[in-house]
Amino acid sequence: MPELPEVETTLRGVLPHVIGKRVREVIVRDNRLRWPVPDTIHELEGCRIDSGVRRAKYMLFGTAKGTLLLHLGMSGNLRVLTQDVPFKKHDHLAITLDSGKQLRLHDPRRFGAALWIEGDPMQHALLNDLGPEPLGDEFTLAHLHAACQGKTAAIKLVIMDSRVVVGVGNIYASEALFMAGIDPRKTAGKVTKPRLEKLVKAIREVLAASIEMGGTTLRDFVNESGDPGYFAQTLRVYDREGEPCRVCATKIKRIVLGQRSTFYCPKCQQS
Repeated sequence: MPELPEVETTLRGVLPHVIGKRVREVIVRDNRLRWPVPDTIHELEGCRIDSGVRRAKYMLFGTAKGTLLLHLGMSGNLRVLTQDVPFKKHDHLAITLDSGKQLRLHDPRRFGAALWIEGDPMQHALLNDLGPEPLGDEFTLAHLHAACQGKTAAIKLVIMDSRVVVGVGNIYASEALFMAGIDPRKTAGKVTKPRLEKLVKAIREVLAASIEMGGTTLRDFVNESGDPGYFAQTLRVYDREGEPCRVCATKIKRIVLGQRSTFYCPKCQQS
Protein backbone atom coordinates (compact mmCIF):
# COMPACT_ATOMS: atom_id res chain seq x y z
CA MET A 1 0.00 0.00 0.00
CA PRO A 2 1.34 3.46 -0.82
CA GLU A 3 2.11 5.10 2.52
CA LEU A 4 2.52 8.78 3.39
CA PRO A 5 5.97 9.21 1.76
CA GLU A 6 4.76 7.59 -1.46
CA VAL A 7 1.73 9.87 -1.57
CA GLU A 8 3.85 12.95 -0.82
CA THR A 9 6.35 11.93 -3.50
CA THR A 10 3.56 11.46 -6.02
CA LEU A 11 1.97 14.81 -5.18
CA ARG A 12 5.25 16.68 -5.48
CA GLY A 13 5.80 15.04 -8.85
CA VAL A 14 2.44 15.90 -10.39
CA LEU A 15 1.99 19.43 -9.01
CA PRO A 16 4.24 21.20 -11.54
CA HIS A 17 2.10 19.71 -14.31
CA VAL A 18 -1.32 20.66 -12.93
CA ILE A 19 -1.08 23.92 -10.94
CA GLY A 20 -2.50 26.80 -12.94
CA LYS A 21 -3.92 24.46 -15.59
CA ARG A 22 -7.57 24.36 -16.51
CA VAL A 23 -9.49 21.07 -16.70
CA ARG A 24 -10.95 20.43 -20.14
CA GLU A 25 -12.55 17.05 -19.46
CA VAL A 26 -13.03 14.46 -16.74
CA ILE A 27 -13.18 10.89 -18.04
CA VAL A 28 -14.58 8.26 -15.67
CA ARG A 29 -13.85 4.86 -17.21
CA ASP A 30 -14.99 2.89 -14.15
CA ASN A 31 -16.68 4.52 -11.17
CA ARG A 32 -16.47 1.40 -8.97
CA LEU A 33 -13.73 2.52 -6.61
CA ARG A 34 -13.79 2.28 -2.81
CA TRP A 35 -16.67 4.72 -2.95
CA PRO A 36 -18.49 5.25 -6.27
CA VAL A 37 -17.04 8.16 -8.21
CA PRO A 38 -19.86 10.75 -8.05
CA ASP A 39 -21.34 12.41 -11.11
CA THR A 40 -20.50 15.72 -9.43
CA ILE A 41 -16.84 15.11 -10.25
CA HIS A 42 -17.62 16.63 -13.66
CA GLU A 43 -17.98 19.95 -11.83
CA LEU A 44 -14.19 20.00 -12.11
CA GLU A 45 -14.47 20.61 -15.85
CA GLY A 46 -13.67 24.20 -16.73
CA CYS A 47 -12.00 24.84 -13.38
CA ARG A 48 -8.41 25.92 -12.91
CA ILE A 49 -6.39 23.90 -10.41
CA ASP A 50 -5.05 26.47 -7.96
CA SER A 51 -3.53 24.29 -5.24
CA GLY A 52 -2.49 20.79 -4.28
CA VAL A 53 -1.91 19.56 -0.75
CA ARG A 54 -1.70 16.28 1.10
CA ARG A 55 -3.71 15.42 4.21
CA ALA A 56 -2.75 12.02 5.59
CA LYS A 57 -2.82 9.81 2.47
CA TYR A 58 -5.34 11.97 0.62
CA MET A 59 -4.36 14.37 -2.17
CA LEU A 60 -6.49 17.50 -2.42
CA PHE A 61 -6.53 19.59 -5.60
CA GLY A 62 -8.24 22.91 -4.97
CA THR A 63 -10.22 25.09 -7.39
CA ALA A 64 -12.44 28.13 -6.92
CA LYS A 65 -15.48 25.86 -7.24
CA GLY A 66 -14.52 22.91 -5.08
CA THR A 67 -11.86 20.30 -4.30
CA LEU A 68 -10.88 17.07 -5.98
CA LEU A 69 -9.93 14.40 -3.44
CA LEU A 70 -7.83 11.48 -4.63
CA HIS A 71 -6.62 8.42 -2.72
CA LEU A 72 -4.32 5.75 -4.16
CA GLY A 73 -5.88 2.87 -2.23
CA MET A 74 -3.94 -0.39 -1.89
CA SER A 75 -2.04 -0.40 -5.15
CA GLY A 76 -2.94 2.71 -7.12
CA ASN A 77 -0.77 5.31 -8.75
CA LEU A 78 -1.17 8.70 -10.36
CA ARG A 79 0.52 9.58 -13.65
CA VAL A 80 0.86 12.64 -15.86
CA LEU A 81 0.74 11.43 -19.46
CA THR A 82 0.03 12.78 -22.92
CA GLN A 83 -3.46 12.11 -24.27
CA ASP A 84 -2.21 9.80 -27.02
CA VAL A 85 -0.90 7.21 -24.55
CA PRO A 86 -3.30 4.22 -24.70
CA PHE A 87 -5.35 3.58 -21.58
CA LYS A 88 -4.38 0.62 -19.44
CA LYS A 89 -6.99 -1.80 -18.15
CA HIS A 90 -7.11 -0.26 -14.69
CA ASP A 91 -6.91 3.43 -15.63
CA HIS A 92 -10.24 4.32 -14.04
CA LEU A 93 -10.09 8.12 -14.09
CA ALA A 94 -8.47 10.61 -16.45
CA ILE A 95 -8.41 14.39 -16.11
CA THR A 96 -7.53 16.18 -19.34
CA LEU A 97 -5.82 19.54 -18.87
CA ASP A 98 -5.65 22.50 -21.23
CA SER A 99 -1.94 21.77 -21.61
CA GLY A 100 -2.84 18.60 -23.48
CA LYS A 101 -1.64 16.36 -20.66
CA GLN A 102 -3.74 13.93 -18.68
CA LEU A 103 -3.71 13.06 -15.01
CA ARG A 104 -4.61 9.37 -14.75
CA LEU A 105 -5.56 7.32 -11.71
CA HIS A 106 -4.54 3.69 -12.13
CA ASP A 107 -5.98 1.36 -9.48
CA PRO A 108 -5.98 -2.41 -10.09
CA ARG A 109 -7.71 -3.31 -6.82
CA ARG A 110 -10.15 -0.37 -6.89
CA PHE A 111 -9.58 0.56 -3.25
CA GLY A 112 -8.72 4.13 -4.21
CA ALA A 113 -11.01 7.13 -4.28
CA ALA A 114 -11.92 10.10 -6.44
CA LEU A 115 -14.44 12.47 -4.85
CA TRP A 116 -15.64 16.02 -5.40
CA ILE A 117 -15.96 18.19 -2.29
CA GLU A 118 -17.73 21.54 -2.07
CA GLY A 119 -16.95 23.82 0.85
CA ASP A 120 -14.11 23.34 3.31
CA PRO A 121 -12.50 19.98 2.46
CA MET A 122 -11.05 19.66 5.97
CA GLN A 123 -14.61 19.36 7.30
CA HIS A 124 -15.33 16.35 5.10
CA ALA A 125 -16.11 13.14 6.99
CA LEU A 126 -12.92 11.51 5.74
CA LEU A 127 -10.72 14.30 7.06
CA ASN A 128 -12.28 16.02 10.05
CA ASP A 129 -11.35 13.39 12.65
CA LEU A 130 -7.72 12.94 11.65
CA GLY A 131 -4.82 13.49 14.00
CA PRO A 132 -1.90 15.85 13.32
CA GLU A 133 0.56 15.47 10.47
CA PRO A 134 3.72 13.72 11.69
CA LEU A 135 5.97 16.33 10.10
CA GLY A 136 3.88 19.26 11.32
CA ASP A 137 4.23 21.45 14.39
CA GLU A 138 1.25 19.86 16.15
CA PHE A 139 2.89 16.45 16.46
CA THR A 140 4.84 16.91 19.69
CA LEU A 141 5.96 14.92 22.70
CA ALA A 142 3.10 16.47 24.69
CA HIS A 143 0.57 15.34 22.08
CA LEU A 144 1.86 11.76 21.90
CA HIS A 145 2.24 11.47 25.67
CA ALA A 146 -1.37 12.59 26.16
CA ALA A 147 -2.55 10.13 23.49
CA CYS A 148 -0.77 7.25 25.25
CA GLN A 149 -2.02 7.98 28.75
CA GLY A 150 -4.12 5.09 30.07
CA LYS A 151 -3.79 3.15 26.83
CA THR A 152 -3.37 -0.62 27.22
CA ALA A 153 -2.88 -1.20 23.51
CA ALA A 154 0.58 -1.90 22.11
CA ILE A 155 2.53 1.26 21.30
CA LYS A 156 2.80 0.24 17.63
CA LEU A 157 -0.98 0.13 17.30
CA VAL A 158 -1.32 3.54 18.92
CA ILE A 159 1.08 5.31 16.57
CA MET A 160 -0.68 3.66 13.61
CA ASP A 161 -4.04 5.10 14.72
CA SER A 162 -4.82 8.01 12.36
CA ARG A 163 -6.71 9.77 15.15
CA VAL A 164 -3.41 9.97 17.07
CA VAL A 165 -1.13 10.84 14.17
CA VAL A 166 -1.67 10.34 10.45
CA GLY A 167 0.50 8.54 7.98
CA VAL A 168 2.55 6.26 10.25
CA GLY A 169 1.89 3.06 8.34
CA ASN A 170 3.12 -0.43 9.08
CA ILE A 171 6.56 -0.04 7.53
CA TYR A 172 7.40 3.26 9.19
CA ALA A 173 5.96 2.26 12.57
CA SER A 174 8.34 -0.72 12.71
CA GLU A 175 11.26 1.42 11.61
CA ALA A 176 10.57 4.29 14.02
CA LEU A 177 10.14 1.98 17.01
CA PHE A 178 13.49 0.37 16.23
CA MET A 179 15.16 3.78 16.02
CA ALA A 180 13.63 4.74 19.37
CA GLY A 181 14.60 1.43 21.01
CA ILE A 182 11.01 0.55 21.92
CA ASP A 183 9.52 -2.96 21.86
CA PRO A 184 6.47 -2.69 19.54
CA ARG A 185 4.45 -4.86 21.95
CA LYS A 186 4.96 -2.56 24.94
CA THR A 187 1.79 -1.13 26.49
CA ALA A 188 1.51 2.44 25.22
CA GLY A 189 0.63 3.86 28.61
CA LYS A 190 3.84 2.46 30.08
CA VAL A 191 6.26 3.96 27.58
CA THR A 192 8.30 6.64 29.36
CA LYS A 193 8.38 10.25 28.25
CA PRO A 194 12.08 10.07 27.28
CA ARG A 195 11.30 7.11 25.04
CA LEU A 196 8.25 8.85 23.57
CA GLU A 197 10.43 11.87 22.84
CA LYS A 198 12.80 9.60 20.93
CA LEU A 199 9.81 8.09 19.13
CA VAL A 200 8.48 11.46 17.97
CA LYS A 201 11.92 12.30 16.62
CA ALA A 202 12.26 8.88 14.97
CA ILE A 203 8.87 9.12 13.25
CA ARG A 204 9.80 12.50 11.84
CA GLU A 205 13.22 11.30 10.72
CA VAL A 206 12.11 8.08 9.05
CA LEU A 207 9.28 9.73 7.13
CA ALA A 208 11.38 12.71 6.04
CA ALA A 209 14.17 10.40 4.87
CA SER A 210 11.76 8.26 2.89
CA ILE A 211 10.22 11.29 1.20
CA GLU A 212 13.68 12.54 0.31
CA MET A 213 14.56 9.17 -1.23
CA GLY A 214 11.32 8.89 -3.15
CA GLY A 215 9.22 6.55 -1.05
CA THR A 216 9.51 2.89 -0.17
CA THR A 217 9.71 0.41 -3.05
CA LEU A 218 7.26 -2.39 -2.25
CA ARG A 219 5.36 -4.42 -4.82
CA ASP A 220 3.08 -2.05 -6.73
CA PHE A 221 4.42 1.39 -5.98
CA VAL A 222 6.46 3.43 -8.41
CA ASN A 223 6.60 7.20 -8.27
CA GLU A 224 5.04 9.64 -10.68
CA SER A 225 7.83 9.38 -13.26
CA GLY A 226 7.72 5.59 -13.28
CA ASP A 227 10.96 5.23 -11.32
CA PRO A 228 10.97 3.19 -8.10
CA GLY A 229 11.72 4.77 -4.76
CA TYR A 230 14.90 3.74 -2.99
CA PHE A 231 14.14 3.82 0.74
CA ALA A 232 13.54 0.07 0.91
CA GLN A 233 17.26 -0.46 0.42
CA THR A 234 17.91 1.17 3.81
CA LEU A 235 15.18 -0.47 5.91
CA ARG A 236 16.52 -1.44 9.33
CA VAL A 237 14.02 -4.10 10.43
CA TYR A 238 10.95 -4.20 8.22
CA ASP A 239 10.67 -7.37 6.11
CA ARG A 240 14.08 -8.55 7.39
CA GLU A 241 12.97 -11.55 9.48
CA GLY A 242 15.92 -13.79 10.33
CA GLU A 243 18.48 -11.33 9.02
CA PRO A 244 21.08 -9.80 11.38
CA CYS A 245 20.28 -6.48 13.05
CA ARG A 246 22.33 -3.73 11.45
CA VAL A 247 23.33 -2.55 14.95
CA CYS A 248 23.91 -5.65 17.09
CA ALA A 249 23.70 -8.59 14.63
CA THR A 250 20.85 -10.25 16.58
CA LYS A 251 18.35 -11.93 14.25
CA ILE A 252 15.35 -9.76 13.44
CA LYS A 253 12.06 -11.28 14.62
CA ARG A 254 8.61 -11.11 13.05
CA ILE A 255 5.37 -11.13 15.04
CA VAL A 256 1.79 -10.13 14.26
CA LEU A 257 0.17 -7.13 15.95
CA GLY A 258 -3.26 -5.97 14.96
CA GLN A 259 -3.20 -8.48 12.07
CA ARG A 260 -0.10 -6.76 10.63
CA SER A 261 3.42 -8.12 10.33
CA THR A 262 5.72 -6.43 12.80
CA PHE A 263 9.51 -6.62 12.75
CA TYR A 264 11.87 -5.82 15.61
CA CYS A 265 15.25 -6.54 17.17
CA PRO A 266 14.89 -8.42 20.51
CA LYS A 267 18.14 -6.93 21.81
CA CYS A 268 17.91 -3.29 20.66
CA GLN A 269 14.21 -2.94 21.49
CA GLN A 270 13.87 -4.03 25.09
CA SER A 271 12.41 -0.80 26.52
